[in-house]
Amino acid sequence: MNIRLTINGHRIDATLNDSPTARDFAAQLPLTLSVSDFNQAEKTADLPRKLSTTGAPEGADPQVGDLAYYAPWNHLATYYRDAPYATGLVILGHMADGGAEQLATADEITIEAAP
Repeated sequence: MNIRLTINGHRIDATLNDSPTARDFAAQLPLTLSVSDFNQAEKTADLPRKLSTTGAPEGADPQVGDLAYYAPWNHLATYYRDAPYATGLVILGHMADGGAEQLATADEITIEAAP
């Protein structure tokens, strides 16, 4: 599924994978979320409800531009730097090249299905 993030007034295309967790996330769109910096590598935000993690791997090793769900805290995580493997992390998709640079200074993200 193609989605669009709006960060600091910039529109950034992204693609969600076809996992049950990503489909459950897509069902919540559109969302406008306040984000906080975590470990100078990612922006995190509380989601309105927990997502299904059926069939999800035990954890993931996120890369720059990844969108992920951190199940233990019910957080959306968006990565502007590489981060180490985390148990409970489920990769949802990836932003188009150049999108991650906007994240470092973001305090709010709007996510919607792409037209």
